[in-house]
Amino acid sequence: MSAAMHVHAAATAAASASSNPYNLKPGEHSTGTTIMAVPFEGGVVMGADSRTSTGTYIAVRVADKITQVHDRIWICRSGSAADTQALTDYIKHYLGQLAVETGRAPTVKVAANLMRKLIYENKDNLMAGVIVGGWDPVDGGSVYNIPLGGTVMKMPFSIGGSGSTYIYGLVDNKFREGMTKDEAKAMVEKCISHAMARDGSSGGIIRTVVITEDGCDKQFIPGDKLPYGP
Repeated sequence: MSAAMHVHAAATAAASASSNPYNLKPGEHSTGTTIMAVPFEGGVVMGADSRTSTGTYIAVRVADKITQVHDRIWICRSGSAADTQALTDYIKHYLGQLAVETGRAPTVKVAANLMRKLIYENKDNLMAGVIVGGWDPVDGGSVYNIPLGGTVMKMPFSIGGSGSTYIYGLVDNKFREGMTKDEAKAMVEKCISHAMARDGSSGGIIRTVVITEDGCDKQFIPGDKLPYGP
């Protein structure tokens, strides 16, 4: 092969990689994303941006990446939109069955381990990184991170998605144990807005949900009112 052909092949491969950085199947959408969850005394705050993309094309500007799977258990989704939607549907079904059979609400730990089992045993066919969070009478507010390979880890806080790489320093600076609900919510909103400013695959609006023993409060911040800044 001539040098010119080598250069052409390399350029073609680079163009293909840049237009499909997540190795998606034809027609598949990516939730190239910023997701985040922070526990506080009495519950959890979960947040996400709302941009769904296909390569460099923004397919949906106001996607909802925070999915409720039981009364006080929610999942933040990143990776392939199709894969994560299918997984959360399975988890919702299994948790509903479990609640009927046992007569009590499932714990966040059970939901996280169900998701871990599904992702780990199908890791060659899935592209799904999720955060499972919520409140239960056993552990109170808790957060579990499940990255692409299917490992499950209980975390003091969790961030994920393509935008998370831009805000590790900011999150480390802002986070502390024992935050109040308002402090945790303000931190989630601030960190996600900074990730959205830096990451081309994150954008739109910020959706948040606050989960406590008393229930769930879901809100959003429009794109022109993001708390970006010092």
